[in-house]
Amino acid sequence: MNQPKTPFTKAQLLPQEETLEVLRKKGDLFIGIPKETHFQEERVCLTPDAVSALTANGHRIMVESEAGLGANYSDRDYSEAGAEISKDRTKVFGCPIVLKVEPPSLDEIELLSPQTLLISALQLKTQNKSYFEALAKKRVTALAFEFIKDEDGAYPAVRCLSEIAGTASILIASEIMSNVNGGNGVMMGNISGVPPTEVVILGAGTVGEFAARCAIGLGANVKVFDNSITKLRRLQSNLGRTVYTSTMQPKNLLKSLQRCDVAIGAVRGNNRSPIIVTQTMVELMKPGSVIIDVSIDMGGCFETSEVTTHDHPTIEKNGVIHYGVPNIPARYSRSASVSISNIFTPYLLQIGESGGIENALRHDRGLKNGLYFYHGILTNRSVADWFGLDCSDANLLIF
Repeated sequence: MNQPKTPFTKAQLLPQEETLEVLRKKGDLFIGIPKETHFQEERVCLTPDAVSALTANGHRIMVESEAGLGANYSDRDYSEAGAEISKDRTKVFGCPIVLKVEPPSLDEIELLSPQTLLISALQLKTQNKSYFEALAKKRVTALAFEFIKDEDGAYPAVRCLSEIAGTASILIASEIMSNVNGGNGVMMGNISGVPPTEVVILGAGTVGEFAARCAIGLGANVKVFDNSITKLRRLQSNLGRTVYTSTMQPKNLLKSLQRCDVAIGAVRGNNRSPIIVTQTMVELMKPGSVIIDVSIDMGGCFETSEVTTHDHPTIEKNGVIHYGVPNIPARYSRSASVSISNIFTPYLLQIGESGGIENALRHDRGLKNGLYFYHGILTNRSVADWFGLDCSDANLLIF
């Protein structure tokens, strides 16, 4: 007897595998915000408004007393936003999640509880091997916010701080040029009948772009130098106007430096900023002109640059005023704090909604890019190569 024909094959009639939806349970976070102790660091990583948004979502925030003072936020501001205020530093560092602007010192790492989630800057070039050994000993999970990528593949924290540094470099130069601060008395503005201020910018990255944007807004003549035609083209496109651009041709650069009132150094390097402007070139600049070396944290791109502080920000060499403070955004601590807080808050809410850092890392590749320690195991290849440490792939550790 013939079998009745069916529209299905034998394989199709067998029970099929089915993927069930994985329930993601929301988790409540307990975040500690210690006071920054790094030299001249005035920023705080969460503003009272951000704390209010997090506490409204059921998360706990413990803020060390006076943590926001440098950014002009009082303990009362944080208390009214729903945070717990503590004078006990050990208690704040004992929270399951610790949020910092600067990387913790070795003494601060000792205060961390085992299995803590640490979110802070890493500043790889300033670290040593003992820092990573101390984190491994505490079995810490650590994220470096400068390595976190957004959905466009950009680094939001680096860009925000670069925007501040670029804009600030022009504002600082404007202050230094006034008579009150020992400058030439030149005003950064396009006054009728008065020749505009001449500004030379080395580097067409984010810092260079925002320095140019600010200088143009104040009426200055701007010249931008970079060896990348792509960066120069993008800068012109982003500014929406034509500005003088050039590659680093020594003859053109020297001529521009001789005529300029302000020179901004914003050229980065792999391990150190390349020296673009030699001492001889600085000697030929106008007396009283101003150099703002934003690249000073990587050695500086002016040969005559020296590291200075916010208390004593300038030195004079060859008749030229040099500004070499490494942490420019800390000068505008409130604006910088709001900027950092805007980056941290959505990620913290995402970690809470995902039910913890593991789920958040599984579903956000950009966040995973910031991971460099997972339960005491180093996961960042750059760090491992730099210090000669063992490294594991994060994808093999996070199931």
